[in-house]
Amino acid sequence: MTGLTPFSIVDVFTDEPLAGNPLAVVADAQRLNSVAMALIAREFNQSETTFLLPPTRTGADWRLRSFTAAGIEVFGAGHNSLGAWWWLAASGRLELGESGGAFVQEIGERLLPVEVVCQAGRLARVALTQTAPVFGKVCTALPELAAALGLEASDFAADGLPVQVVSTGAAHLLAPVRDRAAITRARPDSTRLAAVLRAVDGQGCYLFSLDPVSPKAVAHTRFFNPVEGIPEDPATGSAAGPLACYLVAHGVVDDGAVAVIEQGHAMGRPGKIEVRVKGNTVRVAGRGVVVAEGFLRI
Repeated sequence: MTGLTPFSIVDVFTDEPLAGNPLAVVADAQRLNSVAMALIAREFNQSETTFLLPPTRTGADWRLRSFTAAGIEVFGAGHNSLGAWWWLAASGRLELGESGGAFVQEIGERLLPVEVVCQAGRLARVALTQTAPVFGKVCTALPELAAALGLEASDFAADGLPVQVVSTGAAHLLAPVRDRAAITRARPDSTRLAAVLRAVDGQGCYLFSLDPVSPKAVAHTRFFNPVEGIPEDPATGSAAGPLACYLVAHGVVDDGAVAVIEQGHAMGRPGKIEVRVKGNTVRVAGRGVVVAEGFLRI
């Protein structure tokens, strides 16, 4: 396998370079097998690397495959997906009208809608539809979870909000804490945290507080996923969708309202994720910035 394979780096859930969540996007990846994709993802060493392929299922416009730096393929629709569609739109790979266009992405066995929004002919945002929410196990081992996060059990919110797994395509443990200071103080032990997550059938841990930096946001968050080899992620759409569903279910956010979730401050890469939940429809939206382009010589 030799030749040049094009790639780009897209900062996702931000409109400023060097903020949000960096994503490596590899175009024209149909000649790469799964082993090569995993090795390339390791080379980039980002939370995830997304490979763009022709679709294999009727009705899809593009097929996306995403791998973590640990070589694990993931199937959620978050920054790995939004950044890829932002690149497709920005690079002229999509047929867009004055107001944008509607598309379908193939991720694993799922076909999921994508909306590319343009304003006055300029790319404005990308919106992804995730799967309907599934509320999973409640974590009752709070002392062990606190220890795994480097916190105290008293740091968890005392207002009746449960520590619970919720999925809109990827099952993440949502852990409410009292304030932003507790989130900043977290220092996870990856081995212990992975054990807690596996016990409740969770992939990652989304630590959140209803104490955001921005007055426009509803929650301040950090995300850790030792199960899939991600020590910390700067902006996680696959976790923001479940969090918005959880907040609607507990009356914190109104059904149909847009919830703004902030993330990445602890990593010096602040990002903003917009989520609208209406019934069982979950839409995650945001912007991106293409910050680098080049070729892999493989």
